[in-house]
Amino acid sequence: MESGRLARMNRLANRILRFSAWLALVGVESASADNWRPPPGATIQIQYTGATIETGVVADIYNLDLFETPPELIAALHAQGRRVICYLSVGTLEDWRPDVAAFLPDVVGDAYPGWPGERWLDLRAIDRLVPAMTGRLDLAKAKRCDGIDPDNLDGYETATGFPLSSADTVAFMRWLSGAARGRGLGIGLKNGADLWPDLADAVDWVLIEDCAAQGWCGVMKQARAAGLAVFQVEYTDAGLDWQDVCRKAAEMGFSAILKNRKLDSYRVGCRE
Repeated sequence: MESGRLARMNRLANRILRFSAWLALVGVESASADNWRPPPGATIQIQYTGATIETGVVADIYNLDLFETPPELIAALHAQGRRVICYLSVGTLEDWRPDVAAFLPDVVGDAYPGWPGERWLDLRAIDRLVPAMTGRLDLAKAKRCDGIDPDNLDGYETATGFPLSSADTVAFMRWLSGAARGRGLGIGLKNGADLWPDLADAVDWVLIEDCAAQGWCGVMKQARAAGLAVFQVEYTDAGLDWQDVCRKAAEMGFSAILKNRKLDSYRVGCRE
């Protein structure tokens, strides 16, 4: 009888340990004094293409590619008083990245339309993505990025080869947030207006694209009301009235910039 009760207690203890491990895996570390968070009203530049990064742009923050930006450039921008957000795709795998072999074949799905060499990832499989993603976060920390800009979180809205849901994306982002903040990195939410209510405590800023062109900027006033910086990016091919965009962005407290779709050095802000 005693041995049976001991066995039951051991099984219960094992369940508790497994549950605790799961909580640790998906938990969110709160923003702290060690975790960078951009102030509302900060200005931003985004550049992923071009022969060189144009460092003469007047902006408080530079958003640059994690893999292609050398640590020396990040250090130089820091010396100028700038902050650096490092871009990485977390919802897709790009076959030209140096860590492509770290992703297990069963988490790689359908091709991402319009982007050769890019395929969707199964964000449900957090435990199988952890080694590759933590490697990327370690790289961001080693390069002294101030934060990360995780992209391609909208797989649940399209065909990816996996039955993804918005809840799957939220669970993944909450894990990513805890892992990033645990390394002192800020983390942003890109677009994802419908994800915001479940991630409000898990992100440090919001970056939205084409909201004026598509008519949904007002939805993200809730992020600004929560005290976060909101960076609004519009594109030259949309043919917008830029002064009108700037006026409305100012009313909502957003920091707006106009970019070429290829995200080269071209930039027009609202203060020029």
